Amino acid sequence: MSNNDIIVSLDIGTSKIRAIIGEMNNGTFNIIGVGSADSEGIRKGVIVDIDQTVQSIRNAVDHAERMVGIQISEVYVGISGNHIGLMSSHGVVAVSNEDREIGEEDMERVLKAAEVIAVPPEREIIDVVAKQYVVDGLEGIQDPRGMIGVRLEVEATIITGAKTAIHNLLRCVEKAGLKVSDLVLMSLGAGQLALSKDEKTMGSVLVDIGAGATTIAIFEEDSLVATSTLPIGGEFVTNDIAYGLRTLTDQAEKVKLKYGCAWLDDAAADVMFKVTRIGSNVDKEFSQEDLAAIIEPRVQEIFQMISQEVKRLGYNELPGGYILTGGTVSMPGVLQVAQHELAASVRVAVPDYIGVRDPGFTSGVGILHSVIRSLRIRPSINNGGGNNNNNNNNKKPTNRPKPNTAQVSEQKPGLFERLKNMFSEFI
Repeated sequence: MSNNDIIVSLDIGTSKIRAIIGEMNNGTFNIIGVGSADSEGIRKGVIVDIDQTVQSIRNAVDHAERMVGIQISEVYVGISGNHIGLMSSHGVVAVSNEDREIGEEDMERVLKAAEVIAVPPEREIIDVVAKQYVVDGLEGIQDPRGMIGVRLEVEATIITGAKTAIHNLLRCVEKAGLKVSDLVLMSLGAGQLALSKDEKTMGSVLVDIGAGATTIAIFEEDSLVATSTLPIGGEFVTNDIAYGLRTLTDQAEKVKLKYGCAWLDDAAADVMFKVTRIGSNVDKEFSQEDLAAIIEPRVQEIFQMISQEVKRLGYNELPGGYILTGGTVSMPGVLQVAQHELAASVRVAVPDYIGVRDPGFTSGVGILHSVIRSLRIRPSINNGGGNNNNNNNNKKPTNRPKPNTAQVSEQKPGLFERLKNMFSEFI
């Protein structure tokens, strides 16, 4: 494994924490290890107990390490939540090279110029995403490197977040004994993985329905243009089952995973199961139809709220429709309910990698996809000329280009060389 590049993502969710190990080998990307653990200390996508969250992260990482037989020291961490905000910005610089050829240093400078905006003191810049570059008035350029010009501009989206949420997240990862290579907006990474280029260009809605929160990300003209988080998800379905069947929440979750169906017409009347009632030692028998009668109204409500939120953000009918992901959408019948309630084209996005073919892994794999994609398209960038952020891995996120620009590749020599040395003993 010493000749391969290893990247690890950390998806910290309300019900599960997932550590996913990706391997880049001669231009081919594979998932080689997955570790998951029940998430403790997180409610509705928000960290409410540092120590419990730290232990859950350790459990997930230990699981991934045992699967692959390596030690994980640095991770790319996904971030989401209703504290995330988007701001448009514009940066302008003069091309510095004497021959007027635009290089990596010019792209870094123009992105840093775009970061010079007024940010409220309680917020912090997480990332800078270039929507397009403009070279001497020529618009629509995605990668200006190697072009000749005098004036380089960038239209960028600044992703900001609440300092409290960011630092609590970093604190948990650091206390678990890991270094944070970078923070990646999960809806952005998932969008790069799950959406086609046409869907991102024409306009579509990526809906990530987790256990405690639902994240809505709207893409248009190949860029993330709006995002929002609703405090609803699969946990609400579990709670409804617990109340409806008068049973414990743990039992309700097991019943949901094994027999749950969100579309009443697809539920079977002859599929029976038993649950222990609260306050009684006697088991009571129910059918899958009984369960679906509880689940369907809640799932309908979730999609009604999603539709209302998309309209509130100012988007009515997008040609690309809705793309669903997240652990909750793997329940049978969710797609039919979504198509009925949203009255639009709807599909479920599933990562196409062995071992993670489940909608719940889309965000974690999307983080890796952002990094791996940058390594594929920018293999020639070395460590010269830029700021080395590896020294600041345990501090707050630094002002930097988005993960699939030069920054990841600049970190690559320091990060991957250390990992290669670490793995050499296993050869």
